[in-house]
Amino acid sequence: MPTVADMGTRIDATPGVPAPEAPGHRPVLLHQLIENLQPRQGHIAVDATLGAGGVTSALVERVLPSGRVIGIDRDARAVTAAQLRFAGHLDALTFVKGDFADLDSIVAAAAAPVVDIVVFDLGISSLQLDDAERGFSFRFDGPLDMRMDTASGETAADILRTRSGAELAGIIRDYGDERFATRIARRIVAVRREQPVISTTQLREIVEGAVPRPLWPKRIHPATRTFQALRIAVNGELERLESGLQAAIRILRPGGRLGVISFHSLEDTLVKNALHVAAQNCICPPQQLHCTCAHRATLSLITRRVIKPDIAEIEANPRARSARLRVAEKLDESG
Repeated sequence: MPTVADMGTRIDATPGVPAPEAPGHRPVLLHQLIENLQPRQGHIAVDATLGAGGVTSALVERVLPSGRVIGIDRDARAVTAAQLRFAGHLDALTFVKGDFADLDSIVAAAAAPVVDIVVFDLGISSLQLDDAERGFSFRFDGPLDMRMDTASGETAADILRTRSGAELAGIIRDYGDERFATRIARRIVAVRREQPVISTTQLREIVEGAVPRPLWPKRIHPATRTFQALRIAVNGELERLESGLQAAIRILRPGGRLGVISFHSLEDTLVKNALHVAAQNCICPPQQLHCTCAHRATLSLITRRVIKPDIAEIEANPRARSARLRVAEKLDESG
């Protein structure tokens, strides 16, 4: 949970004037996101994954001067960067260091009982990837941390030190969809008998040695899936996402919209299922003749099919390649 000191940090925002883009950061599927969310003046919008502030900037342009934007991030550095980026503007933004799994309480503490828009832009930001000390990327030599909130929780190095070979294989296989998970886990265990695995370079070299060179993926480095899997495990991303989605549905006003951009199949499948269940009037088994679940739809799907980036966006921003966007609208349950 966010602390009292974390909550409700307010800064100014000039109506209709976007803050300068963070260096090296380019929001993905931003045009499609805004087109489907339809933010407008007077709306209260929540950017549940503040990151470098690209989505927040787009929302600020459209909902101010009469609206408001609440930005949330587990990473204290992202909150600090946003305060600097948007400094000197009107008192219309609230930045919170917190977990979007606690979205209900964060928004309530920010004195916004219901909101018009909630956005999740999942994964990690370019600012995190490009910081060697965070340990998210094997492009740099750095400590195997991978925590989005560096003030608490286990690091990736802690997991590699304490989990059994079978547990490591499960993490790498389940969260990374890695076919060589068992081989990689065995090599990690063998290496740590001699020395602790504490750096990104060590882990990259372990994976390179475990995956047969002729079978390396053509489009990505062989360590990509292992790093992804550890990051998901370190941050409990899937469990938090499920809680965050349900909280977002609760805090939306009727007619309010929820947009989610995901970057790998586990996330997208979870989002797809959560939105589709929320859009159903009955979730009883198909073979059951009469409904006994009493479930009623709370959402209407705006995007019946997932939205993917076009070739032009992928060429301009390769990170967009795996992005997927889904949008839904809150129904009026009283009707």
